[in-house]
Amino acid sequence: MIPALNIGLPEDFGIEVQTTNKRGFTPEEIAQRCVQKIVSVSDSAPPAIRDQARVYERQIAKVIEFYLREAIKSDRTTVYNALTDAGHPNLAELIRRL
Repeated sequence: MIPALNIGLPEDFGIEVQTTNKRGFTPEEIAQRCVQKIVSVSDSAPPAIRDQARVYERQIAKVIEFYLREAIKSDRTTVYNALTDAGHPNLAELIRRL
C-alpha cells in the first residue's frame, strides 16, 4: 500500500467537477465557485449570523466578478497588443471587440 501524499490539504477536502457545453465559465459562475470556497455557514447557525453570512457571500461574489471581468479585459489588451505587434491588426481588432 502506498501512503497518501500530504500536500497540506484538509482531510475532508473534496474534488468537484463542473462542466459547460460549448463555452467557458462566466465570471459569475467562477465567482460563485470561489465564494463557496471562501464562505461557509451552517443552515443551523443562528438566523442573524446565517443571514449576515448570506449577505457577505453576495457581496464577495460581486467583488470577485468585478475583478474577473477586469482580468479578462486586461488579458484581451495583452492579446490585442501582441497581435498588433505581430502584424495582424485585423485579427487584433476582432479580439478587442469581444
